[in-house]
Amino acid sequence: MGSIARPRILFFNPVRHALENFKKLSSVAQTEVIASTSRTDFFEECKGKYKNIVAIYSTSSSYAVTGKFDKELIQSLPPSLKLICHNGAGYDQIDISACTERGIKVTNAPGPVTDATADLAVFLLLGALRNLNPAIESLRAGNWKKGLDFGHDPQGKTLGIIGMGRIGQAVKRRCDPFGLKTIYHNRSPLSESEAAGAKYVSFDELLATSDIISVHVPLNAHTRHLVGAKEIAKMKDGVVIVNTARGAVIDEAAMAEALDSGKIASLGLDVFEEEPVINEKLMKNPRAILIPHLGTHTTETLAKMESLAMENARRGCFGEPLLTVVTEQLET
Repeated sequence: MGSIARPRILFFNPVRHALENFKKLSSVAQTEVIASTSRTDFFEECKGKYKNIVAIYSTSSSYAVTGKFDKELIQSLPPSLKLICHNGAGYDQIDISACTERGIKVTNAPGPVTDATADLAVFLLLGALRNLNPAIESLRAGNWKKGLDFGHDPQGKTLGIIGMGRIGQAVKRRCDPFGLKTIYHNRSPLSESEAAGAKYVSFDELLATSDIISVHVPLNAHTRHLVGAKEIAKMKDGVVIVNTARGAVIDEAAMAEALDSGKIASLGLDVFEEEPVINEKLMKNPRAILIPHLGTHTTETLAKMESLAMENARRGCFGEPLLTVVTEQLET
């Protein structure tokens, strides 16, 4: 196969872990990393330099150069573009309806992220419950144990999971040995085997009865600010909140206020509403454990995510069935 005939795949970020798989892909397709330096540049280059690209490989940090894959960007893509392969589970930065209108298929990588994200959620849950962040800061300031509040044991506490999908279920499994009782809220109840002993409750009941709330829903028009001031007011005093999903599912300003007032005892956050900007009150409050969106930031998990996104790109370029088409396009 001559190099001119090979389909062109534009990588918005270089592959860093699954290098063997990248090498294999590069032997059957023309792979290149984006050279555009701004959104305007990219739009211009779609008319010339990138006019015959067939697939785009994107990651959660791809938007640094071009901004969101919104309707404007999707409509500026060359007619040759058939596929966007996203290396990640969440794809809220991509306008799926605009892609569907243009006949562009979008894939994501939900499976590989499950374990690493669930592991981090449990780390944040235990750290927030035990109130470890103020202790760590105190130690580094040379104060040892002075002025530290006590933490809490997990045994017998109620964990409320909002969104019991793959990651929510993995968090539940990990929390069972700690003696946590899990309840959950989804759009609809799971089968008994999927729920694995977790009780399905209404959203209001979950808010009112959980000692710890862990968020695992995707971000979309229905879930943006799903948890705001009104919902926080319904929670127990001294609730612990963990979020490893998307920052904008929770109203960050309302959450910061509630942390300052003591309504929320502590937070474990891997995601923020306006990343990389973080609410000033959260930054100043030691009872918030803040992690810079590292849910899948392990060598092994990133390699799996990269491999899946590249395999989807390869399949799409050669007319084979795609592995993980996004939910909204499954029936289109």
